[in-house]
Amino acid sequence: MSRLSKIAEANPWRQNPWFESVAEAQRRAKKKLPKSVYMALVGGSEAGVTIRDNMDAFTELEPKPHVIGAKQDREMATTVMGQPISLPVMISPTGVQAVTPDGEVDVARAAAARGTAMGLSSFASKPIEEVIAANPQTFFQVYWLGGKEKVLERLERAKAAGAAGVILTTDWSFSMGRDWGSPAIPEKLDARAMITLAPQIAVRPRWAAEWARDVVVNKRFPDLTTPNLVGKGEMGPTFFGAYGEWMGTPPATWEDIAWVVENYDGPVMLKGITRVDDAKRAVDAGVTAISVSNHGGNNLDATPASIRCLAPIADEVGDQVEVLLDGGIRRGSDVAKALALGARAVMIGRAYLWGLGANGQAGVENVLDIMRSGLDSSLIGLSKSSISELNRDDYVIPDDFMRRLGV
Repeated sequence: MSRLSKIAEANPWRQNPWFESVAEAQRRAKKKLPKSVYMALVGGSEAGVTIRDNMDAFTELEPKPHVIGAKQDREMATTVMGQPISLPVMISPTGVQAVTPDGEVDVARAAAARGTAMGLSSFASKPIEEVIAANPQTFFQVYWLGGKEKVLERLERAKAAGAAGVILTTDWSFSMGRDWGSPAIPEKLDARAMITLAPQIAVRPRWAAEWARDVVVNKRFPDLTTPNLVGKGEMGPTFFGAYGEWMGTPPATWEDIAWVVENYDGPVMLKGITRVDDAKRAVDAGVTAISVSNHGGNNLDATPASIRCLAPIADEVGDQVEVLLDGGIRRGSDVAKALALGARAVMIGRAYLWGLGANGQAGVENVLDIMRSGLDSSLIGLSKSSISELNRDDYVIPDDFMRRLGV
């Protein structure tokens, strides 16, 4: 009898804690989380054109399946920036994951349990030391915030904590104009904020009970500060305080990117590339890897889907740096398509956050299992024995699919 069958037999009236798709994870997260918390996980800039295209573009790539010849053994392991991972799916760094009391630590444990790496945001709600203790394969994500002195302090803290490398993100414009409205996120969770949010929390008793239990048992209170932007053990600024500091910092230059590479003793990924000329500049700056990404639709709206920009970039620099894709991944078949177009691996964001909201650490593990299963199905259908065999000839690619930006 399978594990799921045992659960159903033990309590046939209880909802199965495991789900079969990311769409179901999203549905459960919406049902469980207060409205403001859920909306923070789905938001994108302006009309959300890029968010939709990030997902819809994958549907334009049509597989050419074989009916005979499926391989019995299929290999999905790879390496990213020197880290061996069991499947080509990593956790993308996202800020303030206070969806559960353990937040980023829950996600790190889930990634470790499934043999993959974790990206930890500078704007995370948990200290880097706690996250690395849960998953040594953690890459620390750095924004160009506060100038060279502050950036260097964060690089040194990451190195001292044992980070596997750093992810430098420069593509976040954080448009405040959202057609469906921005969620009401408080500056801090004081008495006034709790009173304001009380009507939302009251109708989400399961979520409220998790946090109440954490307060009673672990004596931890909800916190929206960013502990990784200051020294170890210091009180970090609030999310909006950190955002204000980022807005007040002059934007990074290509010379600054090269400076980070020179001053960090380890691999560096540059995240946010959509143009071929920017990819070539990243190679010149000496980075180990790049992520083809539009920040999940949180940058300039109507920017093309990441998957549309991938192949031209991989063709130009794929033999010089590791190329990853971030944006719109919702199933394992999406992963297969990204690999076929030149990605070494992908990073997922909203998908695992919905898993976290639906069922905590187990929900994130569930999402990673969905990715693995879907990727395996693609390998079976395309008669591949390894992810390294996936290529463009395995898919029908429309003539107008690619976006060759900066050529």
